[in-house]
Amino acid sequence: MTIATKTITPEQRLAQLGIVLPAVSVPRGNFDAYVLDGGLLYLSGKGSPLREDVAIVPKVGREITAEEARQHARTVGLHLIATMQAALGNLSRVRRVVKVLGMVNATPDFMQHTEVVNGCSDLLVEVFGDAGRHARSAVGVGSLPRGFAVEIEAIVSVKD
Repeated sequence: MTIATKTITPEQRLAQLGIVLPAVSVPRGNFDAYVLDGGLLYLSGKGSPLREDVAIVPKVGREITAEEARQHARTVGLHLIATMQAALGNLSRVRRVVKVLGMVNATPDFMQHTEVVNGCSDLLVEVFGDAGRHARSAVGVGSLPRGFAVEIEAIVSVKD
């Protein structure tokens, strides 16, 4: 006896998780939020938290905990998924998340970069299942634009 399995779409999975995607923002510069080239979708880096006042920039490992930064990385993941949807029309066109690069604005002695970027990686797997598993780099940096704690970019393989 065979049991038929129903495939759930990423949009249905988002609804099950109670997630509403954020609006896609317009880039603040001479670049695109994404580039679709052949079968690959390149997503520009997105950052969190969004702040207008960057007079005092908190660092992960000093003013921001690893867990708070992990939540920022999850928020960035939501923005990346929203950009995928805007670029592709629907998320069922995502064949696979291929590569993620996570940058953490951290103190020099901070060592939990991978735990921070897991906030985004875990979300991608929650939404896309095995297609959300990806190669990844997580690095610490001395600063990020607009005082972001976390910035993440991604490359996605796309179905025709």
